[in-house]
This record gives sequence, structure tokens and C-alpha cells, in this order.
Amino acid sequence: MKYKFLLFDLDHTLLDFDAAEDIALTQLLEEEGVEDIQAYKDYYVPMNKALWKDLEQKKITKAELINTRFAKLFAHFGIEKDGAYLAERYQFFLSKQGQTFPGVENLLKKLISKGYELYAATNGITYIQTGRLEQSGITPFFKEIFISEKLHTQKPDAEFYEKIGARIPNFDKNQTLMIGDSLSADIQGGNNAGIDTIWYNPHHLENKTQAQPTYEVDSYQALLDCLGLL
Repeated sequence: MKYKFLLFDLDHTLLDFDAAEDIALTQLLEEEGVEDIQAYKDYYVPMNKALWKDLEQKKITKAELINTRFAKLFAHFGIEKDGAYLAERYQFFLSKQGQTFPGVENLLKKLISKGYELYAATNGITYIQTGRLEQSGITPFFKEIFISEKLHTQKPDAEFYEKIGARIPNFDKNQTLMIGDSLSADIQGGNNAGIDTIWYNPHHLENKTQAQPTYEVDSYQALLDCLGLL
């Protein structure tokens, strides 16, 4: 077995963030008395993704992202709101969402049965990711959960992986795979850290970045098949 340590991204790889986000946004906007909820969502989703990209590139801080995105959302519709307060309410709603993609538990069970050590490696807010994992039921499959906020560094920084390696007994980067959907965070992070990667690409997106995945799969079965050949 070439690899022993599997580092799994969570959102869009194992956890269905889009479903979680949609429900949490609906609950927040309903609480705020918004009538045209879809219009707000249509503006928020791409804006939020752009802010997370800015964070990856260190153009903004995590605090700026969290505390301003909802103020920006409502400001777009001409309404002034307390962004920090709305962030707290959204985090509460989101932390209750644990939707996973079909086949996740079967995938993780099979990998453990083959002798792999599984770890979660996620960029995010500890309170939210911990809550969502608890709701999802997949926490027991991981030997440890590594969250960027707790590590004080994030993907794609090499330091993120260095801190993970320091926490895993007998860690060897040559026996490690980073598995995730994000080229800019997961795959570039693995490149920066000298760790092999699997790009989970179920939507068959084109790689227009400098990130270079070691392997590419489009399904959980393809992931199992890939590992079975290594």
C-alpha cells in the first residue's frame, strides 16, 4: 500500500455545502424578514465565493470575511445591517446542517477496512465545521479533525500541512494523500507541501490553474479504484 494517511477536504468533497448553505441562508433571511429570498441568495453565493478566494490569496482576513459579507449583502439591496450579528446568526443555522453526499459513509468504511488512516483537513470556522460534522455522523471515521481556524493557518499554505504532520504519529508525507475538490486550496496546498493529491472532480471541470493534481477522479468508486491500483 503506497499511501497510509488520507487527508480529506470536507465541503464539496464529503459534506454537501451547497445544500447546507441554502438552508442556512433561507433561515437567516426569513428571520430578517426578507421577501425575495432568491434574489438575496443569487447575489450572496458568488460574492461569498469571491471573498473566500480573496482569503486564500491573503487579500482579506478571516475576520473581515465573516463580519462584512452579510452587511455587504444587505447593502446591495439598500439596507444597513450589523454584519457581525448576522454572521453569528448564520453560523448558528449553518452549524446545524450536516448533509453529506450519497455514498460517503460507504466510502469511509471501505477505506478504513483497507487499513488507511483518515483525517479531515478543512478551511473553515471551528464552531461551524465541528457542528456540521456532529450532525453528519461521519466524525467517528476520522482519527483527527484539522480545522484551519484552530491551526492558525489554512490551505494552501505549506504550514497547514506541517502542523498536521506534527500531530499525526509516524507521519510521512510520502505516504500521504490530500483529497479534495478545490484546485486552489486542496491541490495547490498539496503541491506547496510536497504531498501527493487526488482532485475530486465530479463535475469534470477544466483545470485552468497552476495546481497539478497527482491523480484525478470523478466519483467515490473511481477514488476507491484509484487507491486500489496504488
